Amino acid sequence: MIFDYIIVGAGSAGCVLANRLSENPRNQVLLLEAGGPDSQTDIHIPGAYSQLNRTAVDWSFWTEPQAHVDGRKIYIPRGKVLGGSSSTNAMAYVRGNPKDFDEWASLGNEGWSYQDVLPYFKKSEYNENFSGDFYGNKGPLHVAHSHQPHSLGKHFIKACVQTGIPENPEYNAGQQEGASMLQFTIKNNERHSTVTAFLKPAMKRSNLTVMTRIHVTKIILENKVAKGVQAINGDGKLREIFCSKEVILSAGAFQSPQILLLSGIGGAAYLNTFGIVCQHELKGVGQNLLEHVWSGVSAKSTVPTNNDTLKPLVKFRELANYILFKKGVLGNSPLTANAFIKTEQTLDRPDIQFHFAPTGVNKDYSTDLYDVTTFPKESGFSIMCILVRPKSKGYVGLNSSNPLDPPKIQPNIFSHPDDLETLKKGMLVAKQVMETKELQSFQKDGIYLPSSFDDETLEKHMKRSLETLYHPVGTCKMGKDEMAVVDDQLRVHGIQKLRIADASIMPTIITGNTNAACIMIGEKAADLVLGKG
Repeated sequence: MIFDYIIVGAGSAGCVLANRLSENPRNQVLLLEAGGPDSQTDIHIPGAYSQLNRTAVDWSFWTEPQAHVDGRKIYIPRGKVLGGSSSTNAMAYVRGNPKDFDEWASLGNEGWSYQDVLPYFKKSEYNENFSGDFYGNKGPLHVAHSHQPHSLGKHFIKACVQTGIPENPEYNAGQQEGASMLQFTIKNNERHSTVTAFLKPAMKRSNLTVMTRIHVTKIILENKVAKGVQAINGDGKLREIFCSKEVILSAGAFQSPQILLLSGIGGAAYLNTFGIVCQHELKGVGQNLLEHVWSGVSAKSTVPTNNDTLKPLVKFRELANYILFKKGVLGNSPLTANAFIKTEQTLDRPDIQFHFAPTGVNKDYSTDLYDVTTFPKESGFSIMCILVRPKSKGYVGLNSSNPLDPPKIQPNIFSHPDDLETLKKGMLVAKQVMETKELQSFQKDGIYLPSSFDDETLEKHMKRSLETLYHPVGTCKMGKDEMAVVDDQLRVHGIQKLRIADASIMPTIITGNTNAACIMIGEKAADLVLGKG
């Protein structure tokens, strides 16, 4: 069978595309996913988020050694399952700053200003808490505050106000700066991923075919026209699948450029080093990798927090409460509250984001964030201090010409010296928030991590504890310059019938979590494909 459209990757954008393109029964749509169905129970329990790492639903990627972060290789989880990372993330719903999208438009990307993309955010959304010009109330994706937020969240917001950070519950409206409770893609205390919101309702349609455990290895090209894809089935057999209209890559900021390179689309000299014949010179493929990074400030707590659920009796009680009544802490994301701040008031938008997490870590750095058995069982809470306007840029490349090998991921964290200094400034503000009377009243013995805030100790702490926030973007960036990979219609430059729709097309990184923007990209891409955009 020849399909009309082939979508590669059933992640945040891919599931949206599959739904929207198949709304017309005349379109034969194929969605391909390397992972399996979202049948793992932990996917659907918000509080089981940390149990998904290093399992069958995680690609389990690693960066190259980071020269400016003590030579560390840093772990990067990525969803390998229907729903992609929307099935494995912390479920925070954050759109970004309006100026982020206006910046995209200013770079020559017509149709991507904030006013242009806002209707697509609204189209996806059913917002339980807010209504008005900035919100959607008819979309398939459920967005809401936690129904049982941790009590410390409101005290974090009060502490922010005590340090001069305004309270701003509607951070997804026009004004982003300030502190608030987070909104989440959670419905009835269950994760509301894009597979649940968009794909499963569409799978009832006879014109939508979904194949899982099929790994796309390359785009089939004829005279610089995309004709289909080559893929490896779960049984290891190679097959070719063809389409009459378009191939749409939605494999994410790591694997969309990897597939392009394996298909011979990229820098000719680079491809030659792997024995890959260049089909089309496009040297920006894999370049411009941008990522949010963070470090944290932690204290022990006088009230129970997420750490207590690791105690066998508490864990049993909470699990029973969730299974029987869909109530309790397991209905929560590991995050609770949020703040956006500027380290310099002259900035046009925030450069630091705080996530407040009612979770503590070991003071000796022995906590592995991806292994819950390494977390302390003593109550604690932390402020995650996130660099949301990084200047450091890296790249994604190949480790070999074998499509089953992981991509080479080099984010070059802190390669721009401003990033380290900006994150330090943010950490000092987090210290101020922690030291307010509001939060001190819930602490045992004050801040324990970092051990002090002198410049040397703080820098050592940041480099030792630093993690990415799993928001890679930019590796197939949209634009008109010589390093751009797609145009503002998301068409790959120089190749017909091939588009990209995922985080890789972002020319600059947005100010905040990227999942909502990826869903928006899927919505807009569908209109572009159908000639409505």
